[in-house]
Amino acid sequence: MERTLVIIKPDAVRRKLIGRIIQRIEDKGLEIIAMKMLKLSREEAEEFYKEHIGKEFYESLVNFMSSGRIVAMVVEGENAISVIRKLIGKTDPYEADPGTIRGDFALKLPENVIHASDSKASAEREIKFFFKEL
Repeated sequence: MERTLVIIKPDAVRRKLIGRIIQRIEDKGLEIIAMKMLKLSREEAEEFYKEHIGKEFYESLVNFMSSGRIVAMVVEGENAISVIRKLIGKTDPYEADPGTIRGDFALKLPENVIHASDSKASAEREIKFFFKEL
Protein backbone atom coordinates (compact mmCIF):
# COMPACT_ATOMS: atom_id res chain seq x y z
CA MET A 1 0.00 0.00 0.00
CA GLU A 2 1.11 3.50 -0.78
CA ARG A 3 0.29 6.73 1.03
CA THR A 4 0.02 10.28 -0.23
CA LEU A 5 -0.97 13.66 1.12
CA VAL A 6 -3.98 15.47 -0.28
CA ILE A 7 -4.97 19.03 0.67
CA ILE A 8 -8.34 20.52 -0.10
CA LYS A 9 -7.35 24.15 -0.59
CA PRO A 10 -9.03 27.29 0.85
CA ASP A 11 -11.03 28.02 -2.30
CA ALA A 12 -12.65 24.57 -2.23
CA VAL A 13 -13.39 24.87 1.50
CA ARG A 14 -15.01 28.28 0.94
CA ARG A 15 -17.03 26.91 -1.96
CA LYS A 16 -18.21 23.93 0.15
CA LEU A 17 -16.64 21.30 -2.09
CA ILE A 18 -15.10 19.16 0.68
CA GLY A 19 -17.70 16.40 0.56
CA ARG A 20 -17.74 16.18 -3.22
CA ILE A 21 -13.94 15.92 -3.38
CA ILE A 22 -13.78 13.29 -0.64
CA GLN A 23 -16.51 11.32 -2.41
CA ARG A 24 -14.42 11.17 -5.59
CA ILE A 25 -11.39 9.93 -3.67
CA GLU A 26 -13.41 7.24 -1.93
CA ASP A 27 -15.26 6.30 -5.14
CA LYS A 28 -11.85 5.54 -6.65
CA GLY A 29 -11.32 2.90 -3.95
CA LEU A 30 -8.77 4.85 -1.92
CA GLU A 31 -8.97 5.07 1.85
CA ILE A 32 -8.59 8.21 3.92
CA ILE A 33 -6.62 7.13 6.98
CA ALA A 34 -6.09 10.55 8.60
CA MET A 35 -7.77 13.92 8.13
CA LYS A 36 -7.86 17.34 9.79
CA MET A 37 -9.12 20.82 9.09
CA LEU A 38 -6.80 23.68 9.96
CA LYS A 39 -5.66 27.14 8.94
CA LEU A 40 -2.01 27.49 7.98
CA SER A 41 -0.14 30.49 9.32
CA ARG A 42 1.94 32.39 6.79
CA GLU A 43 5.07 30.85 8.32
CA GLU A 44 3.66 27.32 8.00
CA ALA A 45 2.71 27.93 4.35
CA GLU A 46 6.22 29.29 3.67
CA GLU A 47 7.76 26.20 5.24
CA PHE A 48 5.47 23.77 3.41
CA TYR A 49 6.19 25.36 0.01
CA LYS A 50 9.88 26.19 0.65
CA GLU A 51 10.97 24.15 -2.40
CA HIS A 52 9.30 26.85 -4.53
CA ILE A 53 11.14 29.84 -3.02
CA GLY A 54 12.30 32.11 -5.81
CA LYS A 55 9.65 30.98 -8.30
CA GLU A 56 7.29 33.65 -9.59
CA PHE A 57 4.20 31.98 -8.09
CA TYR A 58 5.66 31.43 -4.60
CA GLU A 59 4.34 34.60 -2.95
CA SER A 60 0.80 34.27 -4.32
CA LEU A 61 0.73 30.57 -3.37
CA VAL A 62 1.81 31.28 0.22
CA ASN A 63 -0.72 34.10 0.52
CA PHE A 64 -3.50 31.93 -0.87
CA MET A 65 -2.72 28.85 1.23
CA SER A 66 -2.71 30.91 4.43
CA SER A 67 -5.93 32.76 3.50
CA GLY A 68 -8.42 30.30 4.95
CA ARG A 69 -9.06 26.81 6.24
CA ILE A 70 -7.77 23.72 4.47
CA VAL A 71 -8.43 20.01 4.86
CA ALA A 72 -5.28 17.87 4.96
CA MET A 73 -5.60 14.12 4.59
CA VAL A 74 -3.52 11.01 4.17
CA VAL A 75 -4.86 8.78 1.44
CA GLU A 76 -3.83 5.14 1.13
CA GLY A 77 -4.20 2.54 -1.59
CA GLU A 78 -2.52 0.69 -4.43
CA ASN A 79 -0.44 3.22 -6.40
CA ALA A 80 -2.14 6.01 -4.42
CA ILE A 81 0.23 8.74 -5.65
CA SER A 82 -0.32 8.15 -9.36
CA VAL A 83 -4.03 7.38 -8.92
CA ILE A 84 -4.61 10.65 -7.05
CA ARG A 85 -2.52 12.66 -9.53
CA LYS A 86 -4.68 11.36 -12.40
CA LEU A 87 -7.86 11.95 -10.40
CA ILE A 88 -7.04 15.59 -9.64
CA GLY A 89 -5.89 16.57 -13.16
CA LYS A 90 -3.31 19.03 -14.42
CA THR A 91 -2.20 21.90 -12.18
CA ASP A 92 -3.60 24.59 -14.47
CA PRO A 93 -7.41 24.38 -14.40
CA TYR A 94 -7.56 25.48 -18.05
CA GLU A 95 -5.52 22.41 -19.03
CA ALA A 96 -7.20 19.93 -16.67
CA ASP A 97 -9.47 17.43 -18.37
CA PRO A 98 -13.20 17.41 -17.64
CA GLY A 99 -13.94 14.62 -15.18
CA THR A 100 -10.89 15.43 -13.05
CA ILE A 101 -11.30 17.32 -9.80
CA ARG A 102 -9.50 20.40 -11.13
CA GLY A 103 -11.16 20.12 -14.52
CA ASP A 104 -14.58 20.15 -12.91
CA PHE A 105 -14.11 22.50 -9.95
CA ALA A 106 -10.99 24.69 -10.26
CA LEU A 107 -11.27 28.22 -11.62
CA LYS A 108 -7.73 29.68 -11.76
CA LEU A 109 -4.21 29.44 -10.38
CA PRO A 110 -3.18 29.23 -7.58
CA GLU A 111 -6.79 28.61 -6.52
CA ASN A 112 -6.94 25.19 -8.11
CA VAL A 113 -8.95 23.44 -5.39
CA ILE A 114 -6.57 20.63 -4.43
CA HIS A 115 -2.94 19.67 -3.78
CA ALA A 116 -1.48 16.17 -3.93
CA SER A 117 2.04 14.88 -3.43
CA ASP A 118 3.85 14.27 -6.71
CA SER A 119 6.30 11.56 -5.60
CA LYS A 120 7.04 9.11 -2.80
CA ALA A 121 9.68 11.46 -1.37
CA SER A 122 7.26 14.41 -1.41
CA ALA A 123 4.51 12.28 0.11
CA GLU A 124 6.73 11.24 3.02
CA ARG A 125 7.85 14.81 3.70
CA GLU A 126 4.36 16.30 3.33
CA ILE A 127 2.63 13.66 5.46
CA LYS A 128 5.13 14.30 8.27
CA PHE A 129 4.48 18.05 8.01
CA PHE A 130 0.79 17.60 8.89
CA PHE A 131 0.68 14.21 10.61
CA LYS A 132 3.75 13.76 12.78
CA GLU A 133 2.03 10.85 14.51
CA LEU A 134 2.04 8.68 11.36
